[in-house]
Amino acid sequence: MLNFKSVALRRGQRLLFKEASFTIHSGEKVGITGANGVGKSSLFRLILGEIHVDAGEISMPPNLSIAHVAQETPADDRIALDYVMDGDRELRLIQQRLEKADESGDGLELARLHSRLEAIGGYEAGARAARLMSGLGFAPSDETKPVNRFSGGWRMRLNLAQALMCRSDLLLLDEPTNHLDLDAVIWLQEWLSRYTGTLLLVSHDRDFLDETVDHVLHIENQTVTLFSGNYSAFEARRAELLAQQQAAYEKQQREISRIRAFVDRFRAKATKARQVQSRLKALGKLELIAAAHVDSPFQFSFGSPDKLPSPLLRLNDVSIGYGANVVLSDVNLTLNPGDRIGLLGTNGAGKSTLIKLLAGVLEPQSGERLEAQDLRIGYFAQHQLEQLRTDESPLQHLQRLDPSALERDLRNFLAGFGFRGDQALAAIGPFSGGERARLALALLVYQKPNLLLLDEPTNHLDLSARDALNLALQDYQGAMVLVSHDRYLLRTVADDFWLVADGNANAFTGDLDDYRQWLSDRRAVSEASTNAKTVSRKDQRRLDAERRRALKPFREALERAEAALEKLSSEKKRIEMRLADPALYKGDSKAELQALLLEKAGIDRQLADAESAWLAASEALEAISTEM
Repeated sequence: MLNFKSVALRRGQRLLFKEASFTIHSGEKVGITGANGVGKSSLFRLILGEIHVDAGEISMPPNLSIAHVAQETPADDRIALDYVMDGDRELRLIQQRLEKADESGDGLELARLHSRLEAIGGYEAGARAARLMSGLGFAPSDETKPVNRFSGGWRMRLNLAQALMCRSDLLLLDEPTNHLDLDAVIWLQEWLSRYTGTLLLVSHDRDFLDETVDHVLHIENQTVTLFSGNYSAFEARRAELLAQQQAAYEKQQREISRIRAFVDRFRAKATKARQVQSRLKALGKLELIAAAHVDSPFQFSFGSPDKLPSPLLRLNDVSIGYGANVVLSDVNLTLNPGDRIGLLGTNGAGKSTLIKLLAGVLEPQSGERLEAQDLRIGYFAQHQLEQLRTDESPLQHLQRLDPSALERDLRNFLAGFGFRGDQALAAIGPFSGGERARLALALLVYQKPNLLLLDEPTNHLDLSARDALNLALQDYQGAMVLVSHDRYLLRTVADDFWLVADGNANAFTGDLDDYRQWLSDRRAVSEASTNAKTVSRKDQRRLDAERRRALKPFREALERAEAALEKLSSEKKRIEMRLADPALYKGDSKAELQALLLEKAGIDRQLADAESAWLAASEALEAISTEM
């Protein structure tokens, strides 16, 4: 499928990787990992032909159908369902050609196009697009909503649905879960498990990678290495290789120390000069092994809160919503120091609304929200990234929080979040989403809250930053309420789960596997309800078979008409060639001439009848296809 041979790639003066040689076979599902900036997205651009290699070569089959997620969505008034269906490029091409053939009255072309449309499942394309939208969290009413009515995050979901709509040989997904909630992540994981093409996936979600890929392509230290197995297998193998590298390094260091000790001891003795020179040459020929280490630029922890009152916050029979719309009602929740709650629930159920209520951003419509006198909330949400001051540096953001702090101390603190040297002093305007997320986390951690409210904190964070956050949260002493699509984070830091569903929020007794089953059962009930109004899959297959049987005589009639036209046209051509012979009009060939003219007149009548039959068959086939 894809073959890289000694590939090198630079971006500007920076070398991303070199001597990259690997082969990805058809049907393999490959996770691409590595720190931010090592070249994962650039690898996709190489495959798409948007940039070119600096050395080596890439080969792939011709006419390969590649699907990828567009980074921008045109803000036009196309309805969402049509936008998603645009992902099936052949479908749209056939539909365009059908319009032209209909305008020109080309019945034969119409029949051929309808046959191809049926072969690619074109008659069910709308239903397929609707299922993709539903799985990614769109409501049925969203299908007819114009694209320009959706927010940026939902437009990215539309782009993802459009990529999945493409019947591709190769699917490229770059951080597809960033704009999804947990139920959409689980749905996408199940969809990808059924995908029959080749998948290249960039993701920083451990569980998602583990459940989706069967190979890992890791980029590190300008080297690209392909491993077999899922992400957990890759981590285990990488740890083993690092241990082997460290053992070889230590062994070599002992040998170098022994040689140097000999040289230092006998350098001044003439009788040992030859041995000394020999060992110096051996030392010079050694290919030095680097010490094995895993670079992690992030090391931070939550400081102990100044006070830990108990309870920190209490909700008594609270109802919450927007205007006349009640989202949640009769919520009772008490948060004490040490509580670690993960919120579960489908998109739109009210998880973020509950977080906003706990944060005091929204007031309850009824009931009581009671907070401790010394409550100090640390609230992380995606909108806070937009509230960062783009003309200020990370250091200036911290100095506004604590004007009396020493600059040295603030810079040391920022270094734990990856902001070192000049980056701590640079305006954040050009910062990536991941860098802004880390800065927002740094501001939150610095304030030493006793109640953490985290709404999708891992969006845009790479694996190293997620690991650092995970470790910091495990040692956090206050109370925490977490909404996240990252199941690894939920599993390792949340002690209890609450389910937000059907207008209520209650303790969930199961784990994440139980929640996945709950989602599956709920989806099955929803599909059963939908199928009650439509046809079942079995009925659909039966209807499709009946449709093919109903179309068969019309197609056969069209084929017979075409065969008759071809035969009569050949006969007419034969007669016309004979009539063009000058010898036919000389001597005693009058009888043959009259016979040929009569035969031609008969052929002309039969041709007119055959053309009428062909046109009738074409129109009948088109009509029955349209009706079905």
